[in-house]
Amino acid sequence: MVLKLASAIRRPEFVYPDWPAPENVQAVFTTRIGGYSSQHFANLNLGLHVNDNADQVKQNRLLLEESLKLPAPPVYLNQVHKTDVVCAADFIDSPDTPEADACWSADADQVIAIMTADCLPVLFTSRCGSVVAGAHAGWRGLVDGVLQQTISSLPVEPNELIAWLGPAIGPAHFEVGAEVRESFINKCKNNEKHFVPAIAPGKYFADLFKLAEDSLINTGVGAVYGGGLCTYADAKRFYSYRRDAGQTGRMAALIWKTR
Repeated sequence: MVLKLASAIRRPEFVYPDWPAPENVQAVFTTRIGGYSSQHFANLNLGLHVNDNADQVKQNRLLLEESLKLPAPPVYLNQVHKTDVVCAADFIDSPDTPEADACWSADADQVIAIMTADCLPVLFTSRCGSVVAGAHAGWRGLVDGVLQQTISSLPVEPNELIAWLGPAIGPAHFEVGAEVRESFINKCKNNEKHFVPAIAPGKYFADLFKLAEDSLINTGVGAVYGGGLCTYADAKRFYSYRRDAGQTGRMAALIWKTR
């Protein structure tokens, strides 16, 4: 049975990375604008795992594909805040959803999707456009090395990569406990500068963008772009798990290469 779009199409709006990607690499970040979901999930929710109406989510995914004229349906992941990385080619036309927090491709027309609602999506491309990748970097993934694991999985040297940091919860709103701060400092003493004491005792505001940027640069990535768009602060455009107490949809950072 072929799923068809509802007659009243609500056109999505997107954020496009401002980075010097090669001409054969396409990338985009979805917003919540457009689509068919309602209530907590209004409107372009792409997550099937958040208790939204499944038919509406499928309509949203189809609308996304048609709006962007994607060369193929995206490879979505079952993201679990760990460091596993998969190759998109292993899951093309597969009914299985890979359990991983990063995905890469060296083949044309394979669309990678990283879903978020406060966590940081990181997109990668080689300077020559031979390989692309995406990673889901919440604080747990960052501490455990999801970005380093993604980079080491790619068939290019780190200094041949450029990265883009998509929208995520910003440092004015990402309050964490002392144990989170200590986890980062134990990994790298210089991470201490990316935490600012909050009013509540034992609480800190963390800067995911800077923590990720430092991690990428320390791993040898040649250039890092993006960062600064806060999902928590912009309720009109973005879902936010923390702002909406867990009752919210999911956006996606997409990347693919053409022939």
